[in-house]
Amino acid sequence: MKTQLSLIVLPLLVACQSSNPYVADSRPLPPAPAGVAEHFDRSAYPAAPRDYSRYRNWSWRNGQLPAGSAWADSALLAEALSNSLDQRGLRPAQQNASADLQVSADLRLERRQYQVRDDYGSYYGNGPYGDRYGMYGSVPLTRNYEVEVAVVRIDMFDGRSGQPVWSGNAEARSEGSQSERADALREAVNKALGAFPPS
Repeated sequence: MKTQLSLIVLPLLVACQSSNPYVADSRPLPPAPAGVAEHFDRSAYPAAPRDYSRYRNWSWRNGQLPAGSAWADSALLAEALSNSLDQRGLRPAQQNASADLQVSADLRLERRQYQVRDDYGSYYGNGPYGDRYGMYGSVPLTRNYEVEVAVVRIDMFDGRSGQPVWSGNAEARSEGSQSERADALREAVNKALGAFPPS
């Protein structure tokens, strides 16, 4: 047994002792192009973090109120958004003054499909414990249903540069009376603005 093992290991050791046929070789780097020391590429670095505390007031983007729909009119959406921005310390800009933020909002109805699974079962026999006998059976019941929801999307832009600053959206169930829909819209606007300002 030892002889067979040594016959297997010996060629492996001999193969490891051979010289390396590869030789390390490199060429020098080419010279840098002229003027590269004076050029600074800003796109190679991440943008500086945005200071959201400098945003104090807001106005509607392009001076237009958000468009309403048959589900909720423009005034209701504008009021809900204005109140929610006010809770976050953002005040409407004064007349003829440039605002720090420009805000736009969109409201649309969409359909969502949901799937619910219920397991219905029953027990047959004398009892489930002890020396009694019985049998249990279960049947999964899957139901699909469709719900109409109102989706609120809010976009914010920097007042000076016009660059997009933040956006968020949320949805509310579209059923119920007019007052229930108004409450659902206010809740959706608060949910959409829940992550503003980002930390």
